[in-house]
Amino acid sequence: MTTVVSPVAGRVTALAEVPDAVFAGQLVGAGVAVEPSAPPGGGVVSVVSPVAGEIVKLHPHAFVVVGGSGTGLLVHVGIDTVKLGGEGFELVVAEGATVAAGDVVVRFDPAVVAEAGYSAVIPVVVLDSAPDSVPQQAVGTTVASGEPLFDL
Repeated sequence: MTTVVSPVAGRVTALAEVPDAVFAGQLVGAGVAVEPSAPPGGGVVSVVSPVAGEIVKLHPHAFVVVGGSGTGLLVHVGIDTVKLGGEGFELVVAEGATVAAGDVVVRFDPAVVAEAGYSAVIPVVVLDSAPDSVPQQAVGTTVASGEPLFDL
């Protein structure tokens, strides 16, 4: 069993609440989303890997980490944030890096996302999983970065 941890501090929501049909419809997989808490005094939020593994895809707005079990997890930082072209985002590791759960992968400025009119919600999705196959106990709770979201 692998425990998937939250990539940021914030409020856990169901994917159905994500303002994007692909995530809300669980078309890429099941999971949960985290609405990031505003950092004290504003500023940059660090996004950490939800599991130990290899970063197999890395973009400023999203990354995929494959854990030891071979399961891929997509962490998508905001909705439509690809349109920012990396503005407000900083990559901390390189594609192909091996990370531990809780290691910082990306940093982003939620103010840049908000000013562009986008949601900063962060879906955490088990790629190619069946709809509703991820435990939802954390939905409705507030978590710290690195606290458990669900078990695989």
